[in-house]
Amino acid sequence: MQGVSDPDSIWSAEQAAAASADFAELYVAHGGVLWVAFDPGLARCGLFFCRDGVVRELTPPGFSVRSRVYEYGGGACCTTDQGAAFVNERDQQIYHLLMTGAVGAASAANLADSREIAAEAECRPAAPTNIEPQALTDRVNCRYGDLSFVPAWQALLAVEESHEAGAVVHRLVRIGLTGHRQVLIEGADFYAAPVADSTGQRLAWIEWDRPYQPWVATRLCQRESGERTRVLAGQGSDQALQQPRFDAQGRLWVLSDKAGWWQPWCVDGQAQPQGAPCDHAPAPWQLGGRTYLPLENGEFLLTRFEQGVGILLVGAAEPFPERQLAENFTRFRSLGADASHFYCLAAAPDRLPAVLAIGRSDGTVRLLAGGDQPLAEEQLSRPQPLTCVAGKGERCHGFFYAPIGEPARPPLVVFLHGGPTSACYPVFDPRIAFWTLRGFAVLDLNYRGSSGYGRSYRLRLAGGWGELEVEDILAAIEALAGEGRIDPQRVFVRGGSAGGFSALRALAELPQLRGGASLYGVSDPLALRRVTHKFEADYLDWLIGDPQQDAERYRSRTPLLQADRIRAPVIFFQGALDAVVVPSQTETMVEALRSRDLPVEYHLFVEERHGFRQAANLAEALRAEHAFYRRLI
Repeated sequence: MQGVSDPDSIWSAEQAAAASADFAELYVAHGGVLWVAFDPGLARCGLFFCRDGVVRELTPPGFSVRSRVYEYGGGACCTTDQGAAFVNERDQQIYHLLMTGAVGAASAANLADSREIAAEAECRPAAPTNIEPQALTDRVNCRYGDLSFVPAWQALLAVEESHEAGAVVHRLVRIGLTGHRQVLIEGADFYAAPVADSTGQRLAWIEWDRPYQPWVATRLCQRESGERTRVLAGQGSDQALQQPRFDAQGRLWVLSDKAGWWQPWCVDGQAQPQGAPCDHAPAPWQLGGRTYLPLENGEFLLTRFEQGVGILLVGAAEPFPERQLAENFTRFRSLGADASHFYCLAAAPDRLPAVLAIGRSDGTVRLLAGGDQPLAEEQLSRPQPLTCVAGKGERCHGFFYAPIGEPARPPLVVFLHGGPTSACYPVFDPRIAFWTLRGFAVLDLNYRGSSGYGRSYRLRLAGGWGELEVEDILAAIEALAGEGRIDPQRVFVRGGSAGGFSALRALAELPQLRGGASLYGVSDPLALRRVTHKFEADYLDWLIGDPQQDAERYRSRTPLLQADRIRAPVIFFQGALDAVVVPSQTETMVEALRSRDLPVEYHLFVEERHGFRQAANLAEALRAEHAFYRRLI
């Protein structure tokens, strides 16, 4: 098998693990830009602020900015008039951090000297601050997320998750900067995206009830002073809504997929979708999404997916003439703006995630943080869009990465994302670079049920999980083999969580596979259903069916019960602290395969939960998986 002669000298497992650093939750305030950055070396998320070309960390030692509402979190910070509020990972309480020299949430950053994309970030690091955050909440049984600040109230809006007497209750609450808590809205099973207008008189939010997920059916609700709650959209189960926003004129907007795609709709105006028929947001697994932004001049800053590729645009709502921005990037999140610049978190096929400042007048892009290009062009495999016909003539999508050196008919590793209602994106993935430098081709598969391709594609997985993605894996393998791009006898499948379930299902159904990997993967859906958290309590019934009425479907799709059909070797990775897929579930699957003398490896990481975060463990898992496959080819 070909590849580069010494891949470890170019891109080692340790370098790939370190490159899993990322950004989240950008805000524009106080004459600068604030964001959250994840450091895999420390396994913590810090709050950073950039102003006048200087970056400083705001979170002191012992704090990490991360919410665990709905287990997946999001919306863990926001700016206030005096500083920033954030959720501390360890205790899940809200803290307020005063910022020296804060100049008001509406102040514009004056970022001059805009130039073309630089090789390095233009904000210089400064020493961390020593400001001690002040606790605003002290409710040990509660978690908080989806924070937003209402200047008219001088208070925060938040989703509160209360674990009380064996039940989990969600509410919308108001938290004053003095710590006073007030329950605003309760009664629904779930809440998200609370937002108030500039006067503080009008409150809007998203809510939904079991058995639905937020990408299946939600409601847009509103309450004005002195009035009862009104449902503005989503009375039935025909649409999912997300990200309500008030524009400068006080009109309420929302993303709705009623027309088949998550598009902006003006609730207070003509009830028609705006923009192109594309998804303008991914599935809301996490709180705090901001993928479109009404601007003060009646225009919009927004991102959308075109065949899985993200683009960033600015334009008017009607008739929506558009101008594309930051064309070298292919995924955009957490949009913001001031008088002179647009801001976002962005990713591209050739560089690490970045914080961008984009000139409003000329579109010039600056890197405020991140954005390093760790590999030379000749060492980099770029994503190639792949579409093929799967079961019933339907199409599935993905991105193919050829190995470096272009060996004839190389082995293939199929990446299966989690969720399963999630997606992969055509951006630099340090793990994919690790494989392609070692002579492996990679297919990052957006099987039917992935988000980013419209409502019908996303909902196609209902009742079909464990079958549809296997059909799509087979269709993609056959398409790539038919074009001579891979060796169909040397194909491996791997995935984490729900992707691990799909990998095990593929190994049971596709005997031509050479091997696979399950990272904290689901091997017993019914066992998962018994212990899973409230947010996903009904998800398996939607994905597979009712356990009683569809018992045979569960039996035929449970990897543990189909272990005798798996003929290829498997490597497993598990976190000892995982409360979603508990270690005993994975260990039972391991023993079922070992009892048949099948080559199996099992790696348990004692300090990891569901989804590995520590750089040393990420590197060890990558090395072990590569060594495992090498022995099989």
